[in-house]
Amino acid sequence: MKINCAFVEKILTRFIRDELGKFGFRRGILGLSGGLDSAICAFLAARALGPRDVLALILPCGTGFSGDIEDAAEVARVLGIRTETIDIAPQVDAYFSRYPTKNPVLVGNKMSRERMSILYDFSAREKALILGTSNKTELLIGYGTIHGDLACAINPMGDLYKTQVRELGAHLGVPERILTKPPTAGLWPDQTDEGEIGIAYADLDAILYEMVDLRRSRAELAAKGFPGSVVAKIAAMIRKSEFKRKLPPVAKISSRTIGHDFLYPFDWEE
Repeated sequence: MKINCAFVEKILTRFIRDELGKFGFRRGILGLSGGLDSAICAFLAARALGPRDVLALILPCGTGFSGDIEDAAEVARVLGIRTETIDIAPQVDAYFSRYPTKNPVLVGNKMSRERMSILYDFSAREKALILGTSNKTELLIGYGTIHGDLACAINPMGDLYKTQVRELGAHLGVPERILTKPPTAGLWPDQTDEGEIGIAYADLDAILYEMVDLRRSRAELAAKGFPGSVVAKIAAMIRKSEFKRKLPPVAKISSRTIGHDFLYPFDWEE
């Protein structure tokens, strides 16, 4: 699973420039959380587009994540990119004051979608496309919120496992504090990705790589010593989250249906 970081950096910076350019954009915008994935996305965007054409939104919910705000601000300072800091607590609190819940996942999903609604508003204001920060691990197991952190115009890091993302971060010069901090979605106090998923990223990535990239069967994984219960849990997460990785299916009526027969921009002429 080792990657050639210099080569990957070259591919991803070119990807950002080319994909934005296809649609006539030269600016990128992203949510900067203070975590590893968004920090690496910011580093790639700054190198691909130049610091002046990257806007990072820092979107805390109240005052409970001051350390993450500081880390996000430090990344922006190092890169010289523009930032806006907006507290999303007023709109989140207003909603749950009317529709209260004790389920932290529902609150977390609402926070994620409020952040994305602000990102899309600034996307229109800035004439900038949103850069996604989800990695391959998260996408495969469905660890993300539809119309929340999964929403974006392009995703530079969606084919890198979490452990590969960390490797790339060290190559890019992401601050050590961010490289080593426990991954968290910042949805509630003391929440961590690995705690919520129930599997350490190193173990998760090793199994996903064998299952997805090398197409190993469960019997082959068992022969390599991977616990059957863990493999079954990961396989179930992949199956149950398939709907998150696809556009909504369209019922086919006509001879040319979006998503079925009409697939590419060059399918039609002006």
